[in-house]
Amino acid sequence: MTQQLNSQVFAYAKQLADSAFKAQSLALKGLEKVAELQIKALEKQAEVTSSFITEAFETRDADGLRALWEKGTAVSRENAERAVAVTQEIIAVTQKTAESLNALVQEQQQAANDAVAAPVAAVKKAAAGK
Repeated sequence: MTQQLNSQVFAYAKQLADSAFKAQSLALKGLEKVAELQIKALEKQAEVTSSFITEAFETRDADGLRALWEKGTAVSRENAERAVAVTQEIIAVTQKTAESLNALVQEQQQAANDAVAAPVAAVKKAAAGK
């Protein structure tokens, strides 16, 4: 009896550890994708901004300032649009990660239900056989 209980506890602990490892792996992959998206967006924003600043230093007359003003507005709009696009991608990655974690939880719950139902069914079968 003790051996059977020990093996069931060991099996459940192993299953729990495997699920925790899978959940951690999914979460880290999601975080990695989010960080990658943010770094790419930051690189692009820095590139565009440095180009604008370089052009601002080279401006010498009023017409150049007018053109620079328009370009500054365009750069700001592009940066805002890029930020919105990156945010949408991050939300999509987060949703996908959450769905994967939810599927893992569902799988864990089903396995736990099966683990509990099997001994109960065996006891019922043995009782019915007597």
